[in-house]
Amino acid sequence: MAKVLLVEDDLGLQQLTREYLEHNGLIVDVLDNGAHVMGYIESQMPDLMILDVMLPGKDGFSVCREIRDKYALPILMLTAKGEDFDQVIGLELGADDYVIKPAEPRVLLARVNALLRRHQPQKSTEELKFGNLKIDKTSRIVKLSGAEITLTSHEFELLWLLSNSSGEVLSREYVHEKMIGRQYDGLDRTVDVRISRLRKKLGDNSDKPYRIKTVWGQGYLFVSDAWND
Repeated sequence: MAKVLLVEDDLGLQQLTREYLEHNGLIVDVLDNGAHVMGYIESQMPDLMILDVMLPGKDGFSVCREIRDKYALPILMLTAKGEDFDQVIGLELGADDYVIKPAEPRVLLARVNALLRRHQPQKSTEELKFGNLKIDKTSRIVKLSGAEITLTSHEFELLWLLSNSSGEVLSREYVHEKMIGRQYDGLDRTVDVRISRLRKKLGDNSDKPYRIKTVWGQGYLFVSDAWND
């Protein structure tokens, strides 16, 4: 279980956020003062930090700069303003991502999970198997019920990305960034098209997909136990 440090001085928001993240399988420690963060990091070293910008003791920007000078810890910043000014400063200081407050809990969780996946050690496995589906990364061969499925390079990479996180919802933003190499602008439908083509080749139901599902408002889900027929 990943350990998250939440630095937030609004005690009500702090409690709600902590309960939601813990309910979704994360270990959460909390601080309400920026001046206490470095001491905690040096002794506990969490897997990720959620950092509010406006804090007593030391503001979030100063904390972010101080942490980034010494550690590669993933940092997700919270800003109460929708202005580019705050967002750009946070990213330039080394934050990995940001969410504008008040953050919708599911969005915050998705961003946290995306950062944890991005910073976790690379898995050594080169082959994945789910029921009748076999994916070999080395040979780039995909077989379904013993029959080889011809995929383009992009389709294979998309399948590997989804299947390597089976059971987890990957946000459209995360998939887009991994597959296209740039942030999702809200308009590009490239990933949607590739998902549709991949479903067709893998025998998924185009109207009601059950193997690679679209979880509305969240992203895509590779269903690990949907490959036995």
